[in-house]
Amino acid sequence: MENQLTVFLKSFGTFQDADTALIAAATESRIYHEGDYLFKSEKICREMFFVCKGVLRVMVVNEQGHEVTHFFLKENQFCSILNSFNNRVVAHESIQAACDAEVLVFSRKNLDQLYIQIPYLKELITQITHQGLLDKIALRNSYLGHDSTARYKLFLSQQPLVASQVQLGDIASYLGITPQSLSRIRKNIR
Repeated sequence: MENQLTVFLKSFGTFQDADTALIAAATESRIYHEGDYLFKSEKICREMFFVCKGVLRVMVVNEQGHEVTHFFLKENQFCSILNSFNNRVVAHESIQAACDAEVLVFSRKNLDQLYIQIPYLKELITQITHQGLLDKIALRNSYLGHDSTARYKLFLSQQPLVASQVQLGDIASYLGITPQSLSRIRKNIR
């Protein structure tokens, strides 16, 4: 039986059954609960995650000790700290489950082996992850120049699945507003 990742990859082209079997065998299925870390900062990220269910967040702790959410990643998206994963450098970001999540995990070693066994896979995953980065940047940029209320309304319209699954504090940190302000905004737009 195919896993969610191979079904997703097949949407980009035809895969032979032998290739999908290799991909499935190279991944490990994991379940994380809200708040669990998939990867903690200040290490080299050696895994790439594919979100099957739930939402992950890429976040940092700022100088004041507050968690700041950079991005949310939902079903059918890859997640890693790409610079760390690709260049084997220490990451300053962490990956955390923003709600209960199921993921498929590639270790760096298994993914490198797959790239040898299935040569076209590297270019495909690189294209998907690069497009994902461009999409995340465009999404973040869409909030620029808007006041807090407009940013929240835009967030609700652009990321309704994320909005329905993650904590308000995580949404507030992503939008760059305080949780108290977000509570007032939510009360006023109902």
